[in-house]
Amino acid sequence: MIERRPVFPGVIELNYQAGYRIGCNVYLVYEGRDWALVDIGYEESVDEIIELVRQMDFPLAQCRALVATHADVDHIQGLAKAKQVLKAPVLCHPLAVDPLERGDRVKTFAEIAAQNVHLDMPAVKIDRTIDDGDTVQIGGIALEVWHTPGHTDSQLAFRLGNLLLSGDNIYRDGSVGAIDAHHGSDIPAFIRSLERIAASDVEWLLPSHGPIFRKDDRLLERTIARLRGYLTLADFGTCAPDWPLIAEWDRELAEGRLPDAAAASPPQAAGSARKR
Repeated sequence: MIERRPVFPGVIELNYQAGYRIGCNVYLVYEGRDWALVDIGYEESVDEIIELVRQMDFPLAQCRALVATHADVDHIQGLAKAKQVLKAPVLCHPLAVDPLERGDRVKTFAEIAAQNVHLDMPAVKIDRTIDDGDTVQIGGIALEVWHTPGHTDSQLAFRLGNLLLSGDNIYRDGSVGAIDAHHGSDIPAFIRSLERIAASDVEWLLPSHGPIFRKDDRLLERTIARLRGYLTLADFGTCAPDWPLIAEWDRELAEGRLPDAAAASPPQAAGSARKR
């Protein structure tokens, strides 16, 4: 057996526990002999994670839930295998059911042909859906479910006292989960989710990637301001609800305006320049 290294009472993060990065952050929440996992990561890591749990003297038969924060492959590819081994129910948001049960490789980011990403996405049967205001009971404690869409439409966060298992909403450097139309990103919703976190009295954010950190209101303000800028940038394609430049160009076309060349030098013919 190995010594447990909880990051907070009743919460073990398995990368911290192992002392090296296994994958995405996997949170083991426990009370007494009952426990649950929030996310599981890639399929290749499942055996290592379960062995780590066993060595910490958690009874495998007392796993009460396998919870998906959202349906991205790096968080949930191993769900089917973990469910088979642990015989535990799988929980997710209703909008994650279809991609998980179909093994949708596009929406889960398992298939990104342009970047040569071709991953398996084993389908998994969902046992219970959870949504905003629900709770996940683990022994005598309850995780309060927050629906925090933006990164994906199914993104969940979980409050436990002054802690928030915050998913891919924000990381310690102020960056956020990828914004991409294929898996249901929504920038206005993302801003609302971050505003909810900022307005809350939680003290610690336990993200799905990277180090745990104390909630920093100034960091959140800067990140929210940056995402507000994304609302009007073509960089984010169909995720940006508006692109003012196009309306501006429509006006210029209607007014018959040509590009202002007055400030520019006329193009010089090739070979016309001579040394003097």
